[in-house]
Amino acid sequence: MEKIIFFAIALPILGFVFYLGGTAIMKGFKAKVDNRPQEQEEKDTSDKPLNNDQLSNEITKLNELRQSGVLTEEEFEKAKKKLLND
Repeated sequence: MEKIIFFAIALPILGFVFYLGGTAIMKGFKAKVDNRPQEQEEKDTSDKPLNNDQLSNEITKLNELRQSGVLTEEEFEKAKKKLLND
């Protein structure tokens, strides 16, 4: 009789503990998979050279900053050379 009571109480508790552990592990795997594409995109954008449209947009933004007085002429030239050399 004692064994039946023990198994009636212990089995549901063990089942619940395994359920919680499995859920936590699956959430961890899902979070890892969800974060992976973000890391790939960040690496891809930093490694790729800019295409002509992106390059002209960046230079235009730099020029606007120079004209508004945020950048000096020297800073503008350095940033432009950096864009053109990458």
